[in-house]
Amino acid sequence: MNYAVIAAGEGSRLTAEGVKTPKALLRVGGIPLIDRLLAVFSRQRAEAITIVCRDDADKLLQHLDALRCHGMGGAPLPLHVVRRCTSSSMHSLWAMRDEIGDAPCIVTTVDTLFRPDRFACYAHAFESAVANGGCDAMMGVTTLVDDERPLYVQTDHEDRILAFHDADHPARYVSAGIYGLTPSCWPVLERCVAEGMQRMRRFQQALVDSGLRLCAHDMGEAWDIDHAADILKAEKWLATEYGDDACGYEKAESEAHA
Repeated sequence: MNYAVIAAGEGSRLTAEGVKTPKALLRVGGIPLIDRLLAVFSRQRAEAITIVCRDDADKLLQHLDALRCHGMGGAPLPLHVVRRCTSSSMHSLWAMRDEIGDAPCIVTTVDTLFRPDRFACYAHAFESAVANGGCDAMMGVTTLVDDERPLYVQTDHEDRILAFHDADHPARYVSAGIYGLTPSCWPVLERCVAEGMQRMRRFQQALVDSGLRLCAHDMGEAWDIDHAADILKAEKWLATEYGDDACGYEKAESEAHA
């Protein structure tokens, strides 16, 4: 399994609120957001991890260079960095397309926060579904609505995705910013870019409209960090989930392999 992180945003809302640290390097529970994701991916034995970031993101690029050179926790990281200024998350995904290759890939936004054990279950479910021909894409979803512009995910009783909705909708789930994609998704992405679409949610709906089979996987509570107040809320959640172990890696890892 390959993994990828979309980290090419400007974090303009955080900057406007006085947060100077680049979003990917924001510490939540004492750990930079990007490091938290990389640690989770490493525990899933990632074959390759691709990160797209702005070509002027000097601090983040320096941080990633250090990780490529020295690894994380003594273990090397199969890290590839794409430097590109993009107009949307969908275009950031397109910028990574060649680097990701043709293996199934799990893509996340850099500011999504979730329990590592729930992610391990998701990754296993996606891998199994792909091996059995059960889906073309598996989207991580949550029942927690804590976003200014949530993307509502309409599903059937088997959690097959029927549609994505911008406006408030009587759907069970909203998107958690986690996307499991197979090679069958790339022609749809190419068409979306060629037609001038600008948002990741439009690409997701295009996948449904193309007749591909999309499944939803409940990630439990999942948070994203768009505002300074989100940092405090996320840290409170971490403290509730893990107590003094703000990272939660050791506990989550033992639970995932129990």
